[in-house]
Amino acid sequence: MHRDSVTPLPQPGNAKPRSFRLVEDKGVINRFGFNSEGVDMVRQHLIDYREAFGGRGAGLKKEETKSDEEVIVSVESTTEESRKDTSEPSEEEEGDAVIEEDKALRIVKSMGNSVMWSLGWVWHHFMTSQPRTGILGVNLGKNKTSDDEIGDYTTGIRELGPYADYLVINVSSPNTPGLRSLQQREPLQHLLTSTLKARNSYAPHAPLFVKLAPDLTEEEMEDVAQVVMETGIDGMIVSNTTNARPDSLLSHNKHEVGGLSGAPIRDRSTECIRTMYRLTNGSIPIIGVGGVGSGRDAYDKLKAGASLIQVYSMMVYEGPGLISRIRKELADIVEENGYSSVDEVVGADCEEIYWDRREERVKRKMEEAEKEIVDL
Repeated sequence: MHRDSVTPLPQPGNAKPRSFRLVEDKGVINRFGFNSEGVDMVRQHLIDYREAFGGRGAGLKKEETKSDEEVIVSVESTTEESRKDTSEPSEEEEGDAVIEEDKALRIVKSMGNSVMWSLGWVWHHFMTSQPRTGILGVNLGKNKTSDDEIGDYTTGIRELGPYADYLVINVSSPNTPGLRSLQQREPLQHLLTSTLKARNSYAPHAPLFVKLAPDLTEEEMEDVAQVVMETGIDGMIVSNTTNARPDSLLSHNKHEVGGLSGAPIRDRSTECIRTMYRLTNGSIPIIGVGGVGSGRDAYDKLKAGASLIQVYSMMVYEGPGLISRIRKELADIVEENGYSSVDEVVGADCEEIYWDRREERVKRKMEEAEKEIVDL
């Protein structure tokens, strides 16, 4: 799950209407402009979510984040608690759960309606018997009128980092004036260096990603590649929406101002992934996004160099069941092409890098096997 994009202060974003479907093209144009409730409201949402479903930051209160030192202590203790949360429940906890379930079953059964009893049991068993949590990412932005982008992103990291599994520095939205200029070499170097320091202080557990535009030139991508390798950022998200309008667009909404996403940017985003993977020699993990609507689309982005895939706009047209379909189709394609895992697919388009990395994997597995034999 990905919480998009949060600014330090609340802001309404751009005037409505600001989202347009390109039905004939399976695309979307948006000009939201970082409409945001602000970090205070979003932090409370995250606290409520973690209290209900567990995970990172569960039990961490706002008053524990008054000073830098207190934040660091709280994050460290929370990290330990989250590790404990992954263990099996104790016999006492299991006993309490059984008691609660029996109580719920008695109440529903007393209604005397077998259909209602069955529905009640299913609801209780699947909705409340086990915590439901997963990976939670938080995408951070700057306020439209702010001149202190480093301060804005640092605020987001400080306030929301303790509850996130990963964080994203969004410098590529086309709907915030001047934001994309932060992708230039010197501003990006300064920004990533500063936000990495903030991450290390306030949320050392959370990988930090930078989200890039698909409209960068080859030269600009070379600069970005150098910066991400020099700073040691944990990863890149490639790519955001585009300002470009392909000639193939059919929808009458194609002339709307804003960022285009969905099927029309699939090939461009895949090419950007391939380029960034090559320029970074496969050393920086990439989350691939842009027009993924099938297992084949996901497979193409993995081959280009993505290690993970995100799905956004295509769910508008395909619904939430799209995720399961992509997974099944991807598994079939991976097997048909002779790969034993998704990890083996990553970067296959860049043959020189791919075979070097594969050789490293084989060498590492042999070393691990030899160590196991020695231990025996």
